[in-house]
Amino acid sequence: MIKIVLKHLLKVKHILIEGQRKLTRKQFIFLSSVLIGIIAAFAVIFLKAFAHWVFSFAAYINAIVKLSFINSILPLIGILLTVLVVNRILGGSLEKGTSQILYIVARKASIIPKKQMYAQIMTSSLTVGLGGSAGLESPIVITGAAFGSNFAQQFKLSYQERTLLIGCGVAAGIAAAFNAPIAGVLFAVEVLLVDVTIAAFTPIMIAAATGALVSAVVLNENILLVFREKQTFDYHNIPFYVLLGLFTGLTAVFYARKFLKTEHFFAHLKFGPYKKALIGGAVLGILIFVFPTLFGEGYESIKILADKNPGALLKNTLFEQYSDSSWILLAFVGFSMFLKAFASGITLGSGGNGGNFAPSLFLGSYAGYFFSKLLNLAGLTDLPISNFTLVGMAGILSGLFHAPLTAIFLIAEITGGYDLMIPLMIVASVSFAVSKGFEKHSLDVKNLARKGNAFTSNKDSNILCTLNIEDLVKKDYLTLTADQDMEKISDLLAHCDQVVFGVVSQENELEGLVYFDDIREIIFDTSQIKNTMVKDIMLKPVQTIYLFDSMETVMNKFEKSSKIFLPVEKNGRYYGFMTKSDILESYRNRLKSMTFEY
Repeated sequence: MIKIVLKHLLKVKHILIEGQRKLTRKQFIFLSSVLIGIIAAFAVIFLKAFAHWVFSFAAYINAIVKLSFINSILPLIGILLTVLVVNRILGGSLEKGTSQILYIVARKASIIPKKQMYAQIMTSSLTVGLGGSAGLESPIVITGAAFGSNFAQQFKLSYQERTLLIGCGVAAGIAAAFNAPIAGVLFAVEVLLVDVTIAAFTPIMIAAATGALVSAVVLNENILLVFREKQTFDYHNIPFYVLLGLFTGLTAVFYARKFLKTEHFFAHLKFGPYKKALIGGAVLGILIFVFPTLFGEGYESIKILADKNPGALLKNTLFEQYSDSSWILLAFVGFSMFLKAFASGITLGSGGNGGNFAPSLFLGSYAGYFFSKLLNLAGLTDLPISNFTLVGMAGILSGLFHAPLTAIFLIAEITGGYDLMIPLMIVASVSFAVSKGFEKHSLDVKNLARKGNAFTSNKDSNILCTLNIEDLVKKDYLTLTADQDMEKISDLLAHCDQVVFGVVSQENELEGLVYFDDIREIIFDTSQIKNTMVKDIMLKPVQTIYLFDSMETVMNKFEKSSKIFLPVEKNGRYYGFMTKSDILESYRNRLKSMTFEY
């Protein structure tokens, strides 16, 4: 069987090689985007179908035993198996989170390791498929990006084309996961490829449309996150949508901070990987036993919550006897919403693999329901709960990922129309503004930001982040010592074109600087040369660059000092000089290399 598959793959490869020779560059990119869309869609189909089957199996067992024993055991097994696969098959390490795509595009020439084409599918299917409280979309996005990158490498495409095909894989993955091609395109552009030309949109749109089409044909609608139950938009409710935006924005900030703290806590436990997985899985199992809604992606519970009978959430739980009590249901929803950050953090921190896309939708629907139901029960108003449940998803997604356009169009597409466009725009934009006010970076980018590798929608900052300080340091500049006289400088100037000299000690510590412009009069006055020492004319550095500085920090130091040369130190020792002109030249070259043109 494997031999037959390999044989067919070789045939396809030969056909593509021949096609690359005969087709124009643009035509081959279009063909590639279709193929990547198909591949990404089948990765989605496998993951979604497996996760849905496990959820159905668990629901069947729970219907027999009445309580969520199986729900508590499966996530523990899934995390342990994930750790086993990572250590025995994947070399003991696995990169998680979509932020790695940003880093790879900027710093690794858009070359994604081959193992990412299967590593994410293997591990996330075990973690999330068996009930880990995370999402499949992040692994799907990384898998799609990996296929795009490796496809481009296989056919020796350029850096710009590799980056474009990464975008195609990302867009196709999201489009197939939700049958939402517009959201797929926007996610690729808004969240990951923050600076693309208009020419790049066409292949990305083709890939997204292909992925959504394949997914729609193969997957049953009940596996996808689809809603048909919603009410007409009433403009009288606009003030409440504004308040929902505020609420979801603050909730997104809460989730981001608690998730990161929980993940960091479990990831840094001083235990072996299997013991850590056992501890994390056990804690997660307890949470899921009490709140079964935390099991897996949570999409099934989102559908129930948006339905006319949300009390079904309490079925086969410790609170089943209170399913007719609106206040008990509201409390259950509130606690589930509060605990989701901890459940997701435990899942990933203890060794599982997944993402925060699905948790954001889970949290958003629960936040929307909790907000509207609370106001209704309090007798303050009569809000359409199903609408607020749906629109809340856009609020959290926008707040967590700083991606309002993706949030707006994703919810519009999965609800089958644009009837809720106005409330979606209000909630997503308000939530984004609130979240941005508290958190400079989105959830997935915060870890990069801590390392000085943050990539944002600011094009200049992004390109600066891709420059390496080490590569721009001039290490061959001649230096002076404080006890030398001006004749030494005069002699050096006769044999080099330096306009600045570092003054260093015997231990190579930087003691000061000598600028040619400052000593011009002395150099050309022979009576002063012999009587002037370097220590008499050297100046303390206005600013010093360190190798651990970000390029944005370096540019700020140049601006504050008004100098075109600044000294660089490494481990407390003089290392060389950087010039503003070299940085700007590197910036221009990188900008040119990142611009995709047909």
